Amino acid sequence: MVRPPTARSAVPGVGRLGLLEPNAAQSLRELAWDNVDSIPVLWALSRAPDADLALSTLIRLREALGAAWGELDSVLRADASLRGRLFALIGSSSAFADHLVAEPLAWKLLQRKDLPDRAELIADLLDAVQAVPEAGPNASPMLYRAGISGPETVSLLRRRYRDQLMFLAALDLAATVENERVLPYQVVGKHLTALADAALTAALSVAVARVCKDGPCPVRLAVIAMGKSGACELNYVSDVDVVFVAEPADATATRLAAEMMSVGSQAFFEVDAALRPEGKAGALVRTLESHIAYYKRWARTWEFQALLKNRPMTGDLELGQAYRDALMPMVWTASEREDFVADVQAMRRRVEDLVPADLRERELKLGHGSLRDVEFAVQLLQLVHGRVDDTLHVQGTVEALTALAAGGYVGRDDAANLTASYEFLRLLEHRLQLQRLKRTHTLPAADDEEGMRWLARSAHIRPDGRQDAVGVLGAEIRRNAVRVRRLHAKLFYRPLLESVVRLESDALRLSPSAAIRQLKALGYTSPEHALGHLKALTGGVSRKGRIQALLLPTLLEWLGETPNPDAGLLAYRRVSEGLDDQIWFLRELRDEGAIAQRLMIVLGSSEYLPDLLINAPDTIRMYADGPSGPLLLSQQPEDVARGILTAAARYDDAKRAVAAARSLRRHELARVASADLLGMLDVQQVCRALSAVWVATLEAALLAVVRASEAERGEPAPADLAVIGMGRLGGMELGYGSDADVLFVCEPRPGIDETKAVKWSISVAEKVQRLLGAPSTDPPLQVDAGLRPEGRNGALVRTLAAYAAYYEQWAQPWEMQALLRAHQVAGDEALGVRFLRTIDKTRYPAGGVSPEAVREIRRIKARVDSERLPRGANPATHTKLGRGGLADIEWTVQLLQLRHAHEIPGLHNTSTLECLDVIEEAKLLEPTDVALLRDAWLTATKARNALVLVRGKPTDQLPGPGRLLSAVARVAGWPNDDGSEFLDNYMRITRRAKAVVERVFGGN
Repeated sequence: MVRPPTARSAVPGVGRLGLLEPNAAQSLRELAWDNVDSIPVLWALSRAPDADLALSTLIRLREALGAAWGELDSVLRADASLRGRLFALIGSSSAFADHLVAEPLAWKLLQRKDLPDRAELIADLLDAVQAVPEAGPNASPMLYRAGISGPETVSLLRRRYRDQLMFLAALDLAATVENERVLPYQVVGKHLTALADAALTAALSVAVARVCKDGPCPVRLAVIAMGKSGACELNYVSDVDVVFVAEPADATATRLAAEMMSVGSQAFFEVDAALRPEGKAGALVRTLESHIAYYKRWARTWEFQALLKNRPMTGDLELGQAYRDALMPMVWTASEREDFVADVQAMRRRVEDLVPADLRERELKLGHGSLRDVEFAVQLLQLVHGRVDDTLHVQGTVEALTALAAGGYVGRDDAANLTASYEFLRLLEHRLQLQRLKRTHTLPAADDEEGMRWLARSAHIRPDGRQDAVGVLGAEIRRNAVRVRRLHAKLFYRPLLESVVRLESDALRLSPSAAIRQLKALGYTSPEHALGHLKALTGGVSRKGRIQALLLPTLLEWLGETPNPDAGLLAYRRVSEGLDDQIWFLRELRDEGAIAQRLMIVLGSSEYLPDLLINAPDTIRMYADGPSGPLLLSQQPEDVARGILTAAARYDDAKRAVAAARSLRRHELARVASADLLGMLDVQQVCRALSAVWVATLEAALLAVVRASEAERGEPAPADLAVIGMGRLGGMELGYGSDADVLFVCEPRPGIDETKAVKWSISVAEKVQRLLGAPSTDPPLQVDAGLRPEGRNGALVRTLAAYAAYYEQWAQPWEMQALLRAHQVAGDEALGVRFLRTIDKTRYPAGGVSPEAVREIRRIKARVDSERLPRGANPATHTKLGRGGLADIEWTVQLLQLRHAHEIPGLHNTSTLECLDVIEEAKLLEPTDVALLRDAWLTATKARNALVLVRGKPTDQLPGPGRLLSAVARVAGWPNDDGSEFLDNYMRITRRAKAVVERVFGGN
């Protein structure tokens, strides 16, 4: 027998209503809502952002109301508007749910249809403390005296404020439950601001009653709103920033201000006066004259940026308006300050750095693609163009975007899209704060599905047929964050491009003067030249010009964050023109974001790299990321060395062979310098890679010259020839600006006359020097044999026997010291090794170096310190010869080698750093001293390399404070652009190392 289907109940069960709590069905029965008459109420409850929270609150509210519950129950059944407000409120905010339970009759406030205006809000908050207008000579329309001023005022004001805030939240949220009108973001922000004005007006009335008990208020006190309050765009839970102006600014005025802040912070929200002159260290209250004097003389750029949003709020509004009238002209000329660009950029970076890395993707206010991105961009454009355009003198972010679009400083579509993203992010911020009435801007964690679902429902986000509400919310958050970051770039740079090339037929154009102002504010010191580069890059009607116009907004933003955007833009133009026939170049920049961003960082930071990249363009392709990381790190120095030798070996002609070696050297220098500048290599890796490519190039040149000589002579070479690396080449610790110090040693082959062999070897060595040192756009290849016996007056090449005889009879202490870094690098390896063994008894003397030699080395060191430093150089910041610089560290290590290498084989090493490890292990110095020497060597080497990368030529002197030093600091890996901090750190490290050097050289 088949049973007839059971009829489905018309009354939805807890599962259909989305109620998850185990006692939900029982709660519905208690409310008598488990019946057909209650169906509209039940479905409305199901639409609450958190239906379980709403239901549990209703149970608590029923208990609190007792017999009065019947009235609320009847109204809920009859009034859909009230039902929407109440259910949305208690399903979105546990804080307001608790408030209603504590004040159960407050639900009647939700029956009102419209928001009260500002005057009504002020009257309501003042009524809570029975305030009346203040009389006397300093009376003003917004100054009152409270009739109740005891401790109970805080609870009275808090309750009245919370009621008003609750009513706004209910209206704001109602559309999530019933078909109610949606309150626009600006309406909510303005109402919250009006409520804050009313609250602090009431708090000030209590302060007047408490401080001025015996007579009328004896001072004029104006309260100036700043920040979001000043701009009329407050959040539900936000600090309210204020500044006080008083006449006179005496103890009474200070007590009034402090008391107002105390009452306001206890009853409403945190009242913060940290934006006043000198911040929290400054006087709480100042006269108007004192404010003006401070801003004229001492204020920093960010303080003028903060003043953009100042607004007389309460108290003596006439005095507040005088404050605004006096200071706003200074605001509109702030962009002309010398440090304007650097200050604005540094402040933005500091704000971003405050956000922990693991929260940046969840941070609505300060993260990437966040509210602060929009606000900073809008404020910067206001400051730049507001000097000549009064229509930009508005305070709200949305109003400012509208004015910027109307003035042609921002594209209309961009302004509309940015406004939409900004309002969406502010909506999420409001909903997050309403949940517990806590100040927060952080999204729930990605794995907090319950939190994300609540946020989606409270923000009125619904499934779209493909994703549930949580999926839609996640997609919208990502889309808006990306749009904000993208428009952040376009906001500044798209209008600039519109001014030089017509991208859209109906687009507004910046005037030339406005474009120049904007470029100057973005960090370009020669904005006229920058405009010329933009015209050249986007000129004509070619496809490449159109692609450049699409790329440049983002490229220019990245360039604007580099130390030298002017040089970077010029370099980008040169690279683009140099690669004009390379169809892959613009395609790679368009399709590979990593390549484009890294290229802009390189071009805006270094004068060393642009020519290398123009001549070795394939290096740019290596800026991409591969499966195992950046392609710049995919090559090893030994593989590059083999490639150089192989390429050179293909040619019989020495010039062509050396040209092939130099070409690959160019590619390797570009790769190493790019990876170094982008922070992918440490100092030791850089030095080893540079040394390896130098050695390979030298080897390739020597083999090519010998091969060509043999071909020309028609017989084998008359001698074996080896090249001995000296100095930093011998230690495999070359920097970008280092020459190759070498010795050439030969040995006649059997049956060959020594004179003939030496003469041939000298001709080969000279040709190697000449070919490698030939003028080129590449970094120079100077082969320096000045450390040979008798210096530049001695023979360029000697036989092994001649070297042995010289060192045995004539070796000076300085030559013993120089030989410590001798290492075979090119040519005949066996001969080179025999040379090293021959000189070992000279550089590692039995029993250690003599006391007389030590004294001579100390004398020479003292002479070098006093005489070798270039004229005008600063001994504290010369990376090579300055105090605690490279020479100091290397001489110290070498003195210890001369004294102890005979008994410590580990000191038979040409590397300064490796010798320091042995010195520490052998306890020749205290570990702390070795650490100081090592730190100084690494710091000085890094700084010296950064100098070459930034300036494009060898130099050893760190510049003084300024843009160049900041660039060096950034390239050297300093975490911010504060060049002075970098310089202080450098001098601190080298000063400590110098103390160790002096102890070693001053000891016995």
